[in-house]
Amino acid sequence: MLGAVVVGIGIAGRVRIRDLLCPQPASPAERLTIKGFISRRCLEPQQGVNQITATEAVSRDDVNVAFICTENVSHEDNIRMFLQAGKHVCVEYPMTLSYNAAVKLWDLAQEKGVILHEEHIELLTAEYKQMKKEVAGKTLLEGTLHFTGAPVKPGFSFPSFSGMARLTWLVDLFGELSVTAAVMEEQSSENYSKMTATLATANNRPLTWIEERGPGLPRAKSVNFHFDSCTITELPAAPREAVGLFMQDLVLFSAKLAGQVSSEELLREKSRILHCLQLAERMQQLCQS
Repeated sequence: MLGAVVVGIGIAGRVRIRDLLCPQPASPAERLTIKGFISRRCLEPQQGVNQITATEAVSRDDVNVAFICTENVSHEDNIRMFLQAGKHVCVEYPMTLSYNAAVKLWDLAQEKGVILHEEHIELLTAEYKQMKKEVAGKTLLEGTLHFTGAPVKPGFSFPSFSGMARLTWLVDLFGELSVTAAVMEEQSSENYSKMTATLATANNRPLTWIEERGPGLPRAKSVNFHFDSCTITELPAAPREAVGLFMQDLVLFSAKLAGQVSSEELLREKSRILHCLQLAERMQQLCQS
């Protein structure tokens, strides 16, 4: 058994505790047992789990794994603290707010002989899995992905990082990309922002990613992908899956801990994550220049 702690008690942190208390039967996740949670606030037990300090967590021999569910700006420091203590880490995207920082953390994980896993539940949704099937084998001519949503809370960073789920979709669907332009429109008094990034595929096909947030905007994704054989203008309908997204991610992370994921797959995932961070960083630079 591997003892785990959850760092951060927001929505994701509470879901992590729930799933650790009742993992998917006959899955590698059954090897994990929760030992406590960590929060800046002084809280009552959560779902029967007691609060412990970060100092206690990194020093205890029966704590082997940390789930980082905090604001984006604090991910890097939390990851480093647990990696240096020789603990495995599962962290919400984005792992860090810079490419170089992520490279250094992965090097540290390798040095310590532990697993560093970045959660990407957006790749596990039923609608995305169906979308990937429909896109497979088609040649993209041009495309747009437009996301709208409420303003993000403080601490969740620049839109190219806080919107990493959408960027990951584009890279996973169409391969490595390059950034050709990026602009940011902001109305601070209205708490409104709109980032528009222009990207290109390896075959120099244009992709536009729009990340738009403001009060009253519905949380929605719209797509317009033109292929050589068809056009996709709606996310495909797909039945809801029996296993929740965070549980699917927990099983994947646990499989890595158990050595059940090939080194080739681990390398592909690492390359995709680092590539997305490079793209996000470049977009931020262009918008702020």
